Amino acid sequence: MDKPQGWTSHDVVGRMRRLAGTRKVGHAGTLDPMATGVLVVGINKATRLLTYIVGTSKTYTATIRLGQATVTDDAEGDVTSGSTTSGITDADIAVGVSRLTGAIEQIPSSVSAIKVNGERAYARVRSGEEVQLAARPVTIHRFDVHAVRRQRDLADVDVTVECSSGTYIRALARDLGSGLGVGGHLTALRRTRVGPYGLEQAHSLEQLAERLDVLDMADAARALMHVRELSLAEATELSFGRRIPASPGGGHTASAPAAAFHPDGSLVALLADAGNYAKPVLVFEPNTGSPA
Repeated sequence: MDKPQGWTSHDVVGRMRRLAGTRKVGHAGTLDPMATGVLVVGINKATRLLTYIVGTSKTYTATIRLGQATVTDDAEGDVTSGSTTSGITDADIAVGVSRLTGAIEQIPSSVSAIKVNGERAYARVRSGEEVQLAARPVTIHRFDVHAVRRQRDLADVDVTVECSSGTYIRALARDLGSGLGVGGHLTALRRTRVGPYGLEQAHSLEQLAERLDVLDMADAARALMHVRELSLAEATELSFGRRIPASPGGGHTASAPAAAFHPDGSLVALLADAGNYAKPVLVFEPNTGSPA
């Protein structure tokens, strides 16, 4: 779905539970309330696919404001420092962006949902505690600058970022500004893609309220995973939880399984290879037309 601004991901799940008439709803990857865009939601049996979506790469469009740092690294927090960007050229910004592209070590925002001794980091910050999180490896596959819009002492930089799971775009904004010596924060964020799922497939809450137009679970799995087409005999064996000969080429694991399909096109199981055999990680009931 296309998450609206001002909604938490939990808010969206609550609304989807009412629209779908079921408590079994989950999402694959939190979006901040300020952010909009692609939020993948699973309903009923399709929630079992969500764990394989969380770790996929993400793509965002964003606006980074240079010249001001905030306590939250985005526009929702108070400004903590500022410096004129009049001496910062477009070439300087390009160099700063290049330093944040590729495999980097990133310190998440202190107001992230990461747990510190069992409590969310943002909760500790709100209670007045100073929180410093450990750096973690992330990969920025693409960090493209589309425009630099200048206003007085500030510069707004419109970018597209394609990154690995676990990347904080707020932290990229903070680090770009810090590296340039002027401070920076995020003023707009829109997620345009999660793994194979993009905005072209997403629906607004208003559209879903009128018609619960969802992606069939089998189609969702075909887009997300390597596909194995089964014979009728293999599909029967898997439906009982039994192993079958290894997938051609092999290499599928429990964390990156293959999606196995019945000759009628329905999703039978997720498979991991083990030597000469493939064993089911998850087995779905016949006629799995559940939405994803």
